[in-house]
Amino acid sequence: MTASPLIAEFTIPPRFSTDRRGPVRWILSYALHYWYLVVSLVIGAISNAALAAVVPIMVGQAFNFILGKPSDLTGLMRIALIIIGSQVLRSVLQFARNFSAELLGQRIERDIRHELFVSLLGKSMTFHSLQPVGDTMARATNDVREVNFLFSPGLNLVIGAGIFLMMPILVAPRYHPTLALVPVLFVVGYFLALWQYLRKLQPITSDVRHSFGRLNSRLAEAIDGIETVKGMAQERSEVERFGENARKYREAFIHQGDVEARFIPLLLLALAQAGSLLHALVLHRQGALDIGQVVAYFGLIQLFNFPTFTSLFAYSQISLGLASAQRILDLINRQNDLDQNARGYAQSARGEIEFRNVSFEYVEGEPVLEDISFKVEAGQTVAIVGQTGSGKTTLVKLINRTYDVTRGQVLVDGLDVREWNLEALRRNISIIEQDIFLFSRTIKENIAFGDPQADMERIRLASKAAQAEEFIAAFDQDYQTVIGERGVTLSGGQRQRIALARAFLTNPPILILDDSTSAIDSATEDRIQRAIYTAARGRTTIIITHRLSQIRWANLILVLRKGRLVAKGTHEELMQTSEVYRRIFRE
Repeated sequence: MTASPLIAEFTIPPRFSTDRRGPVRWILSYALHYWYLVVSLVIGAISNAALAAVVPIMVGQAFNFILGKPSDLTGLMRIALIIIGSQVLRSVLQFARNFSAELLGQRIERDIRHELFVSLLGKSMTFHSLQPVGDTMARATNDVREVNFLFSPGLNLVIGAGIFLMMPILVAPRYHPTLALVPVLFVVGYFLALWQYLRKLQPITSDVRHSFGRLNSRLAEAIDGIETVKGMAQERSEVERFGENARKYREAFIHQGDVEARFIPLLLLALAQAGSLLHALVLHRQGALDIGQVVAYFGLIQLFNFPTFTSLFAYSQISLGLASAQRILDLINRQNDLDQNARGYAQSARGEIEFRNVSFEYVEGEPVLEDISFKVEAGQTVAIVGQTGSGKTTLVKLINRTYDVTRGQVLVDGLDVREWNLEALRRNISIIEQDIFLFSRTIKENIAFGDPQADMERIRLASKAAQAEEFIAAFDQDYQTVIGERGVTLSGGQRQRIALARAFLTNPPILILDDSTSAIDSATEDRIQRAIYTAARGRTTIIITHRLSQIRWANLILVLRKGRLVAKGTHEELMQTSEVYRRIFRE
């Protein structure tokens, strides 16, 4: 079995290949890797059913002993010892079976989590921009857990139930050939009813998992935007929206319960018990069976209790597990639009950048950038200016292949970025976003994120260059201070200075600053400007900004308007030749 070929921005060699052509094939490819646990599970299930059948057989013999030789305690003692010994052995084998099933489920859950996480890291920004985070989290947590439950208790009980169904058919004919009739009829009716039950259950369990994903998406969105919710006093409306999704989730579960309540094998079990007892009594009256055999046969029929009652929820668990596996596969198999090009060019960049007739569309037919052409020499500083929505941020994200161009070429050192090894390309480029993202880790770990092996001396030097060391030292635990998720415990200026330190630490040939000083006060800005000016020496620096202090010292200024490059040149040249450029500063 081989994994389906998928385009990815990033890949890690899998522990083993999986068949992603469908949820059943995918799960089986995992289970077959742990074949020894499957074998242990099956052997335990067979032993459990066989030893369970020993009890009614021995009880039947005990009845005959009591009726025929009531004073023969030796025979009864032998039967009691056989029952005790068989059930002790059964309990040991049952433990091995349950342990194998649980271990199988846990290992497969671990492997699926790993495969899904690696797959998510390899998806492009286009995928992550369109895929709700809450739904992704639901699939990565609850859906993966449901696949675990598919094996234990789901598959564990189903295999055991299937073997229990066979025991009366195999053992009953030893008393009389016709005694197989009722068990056979029950098993045939059981599987027909089960087929109809699963056919109705499958779309309902899929709806249960999808409704949970929608519920989780809304929850994650509300929590992520809690500041906006509170600021706009929309708590009540968010509660109502969440309640509506919770109601749909509840209704899906109720629908599932309604189908389970109509489980026909429960009726078939009652008919089988009545029919088997009647059949055995008729044969007894004809002299074909003695009392002990009637008791033993009726005890064997009681073995149908286990598969009937466990099937009520075991098959539901399997159906939920398959629905969850399908949802996970949908994410893993989602086609990516970027390839990491693992065999591409992977050297250190000089920093030369060129755009040749570049156009880009997020949605087909709606261009964001049109026919952009310019060239930046290695070591130059470039400022990009334009009104909000003119495409400035999109343009710089084409350089490190956050997105790929729709038409034209972006070249780094004269080589199309698509011919670069993607990881190597991005290691040569550091982007500081306008919306800074910091992890809920220590300040040291956040600064060293791009180079986890960096020593403390390098981290301190990067912090000094970014004018961050002073406020870091003010914390009780300085660099070991744990900041909140997304850096919420820091001010906007502090977050941006930590992001600058992170960029300075990696010392990239190409540095891109996307309005990265917008949240810094004027007193700090002068120091930051000097730090950026120093950092820009010897490397290509692209700055998206409206601050005249940053624009003036740029070697080249690009002016964007509605996705088009309308002017380029130095500040002095553009003030004389470009009305659009002059208007930006007037506004």
